[in-house]
Amino acid sequence: MAATAPVRARRIKKTRAETSEGIRRAIFLAAAAVVGKYGYADASISRITSVAKVAHGTFYNYFDSRQDLFEQLLPALGEILLQHVTESVAAVSDPVAREEARLNAWFEFLKIHPEFYRILNEGEVFVPEIYRQHVENFGDGFLRTLRRAKERGDLRDFTDDEIEPIAYILLAARSYLTFRYARGGSKAAVPAAVNSAYMKLLRHGLFAVGAETGPVEKQRPKSRARKAARTRLRST
Repeated sequence: MAATAPVRARRIKKTRAETSEGIRRAIFLAAAAVVGKYGYADASISRITSVAKVAHGTFYNYFDSRQDLFEQLLPALGEILLQHVTESVAAVSDPVAREEARLNAWFEFLKIHPEFYRILNEGEVFVPEIYRQHVENFGDGFLRTLRRAKERGDLRDFTDDEIEPIAYILLAARSYLTFRYARGGSKAAVPAAVNSAYMKLLRHGLFAVGAETGPVEKQRPKSRARKAARTRLRST
C-alpha cells in the first residue's frame, strides 16, 4: 500500500485590511516602547519605524504626524488599563478587598506595560489636552465607584462633596507609590508593606465595613482611668 503523502496545513492569506491593521499596530506598539525608553522628545519617527520594522514612509500611511501618533498613545493604553483593572476586580464583592484588588491590578499592569508610566507622566507636557482628558476620565470612573460604595453604606460619613477629592487623593497616592516603588520597568515585586499600609489607611479612614477598632480607641478608657487614679492620689 502506497504511503499517504502528509497533508500540509493550508496557509490562510491575510486580507489587505488585516495586513494594514497589523502594520498600524506594530507602529503603535513600537511608539509605546520608544516613548517609554526615550521619552516623547527623543521618540523620533526613524526610531519608531526601526523598532516596528517598517519603512519610514510607511508611517505616514497610518498617522498624519508624530504628534498625531502621540495623541493616540495615552487613550489607547488607558483603555487597556481600564479593561485590565475591570477584569481583575469583577469577581470581588467585598468593598475593601475590591480596592485592594484594584491597587494590585494597577501594579500588575505596569509590569506588563512599564512604558505606560513615562507615557502618562510626560503626557502632561507633550499632549496636555489628552493628558487632562485621561485624568478626568479615570477620576470620573473612580468617583462613580466611590459613590456607589457610599450608596451601599460601605463608606464612612463623607459628604457628597467630599467624595470627589477622595477619588483624586487615592489616584494621587497610586502615582507616588509607583514613583517610589514600581517605576522604570522593574520586574521586582512591590514591597508587601506598600499594600498593607495603603489598605490600613483605607480600612481605618475610608471604609465603614471591615474596619477594626484602632489602638487609640482601645487605649483611651485606660488612659482616662489612670488619670482619674492620679487625681485621687493627689487629693489624699
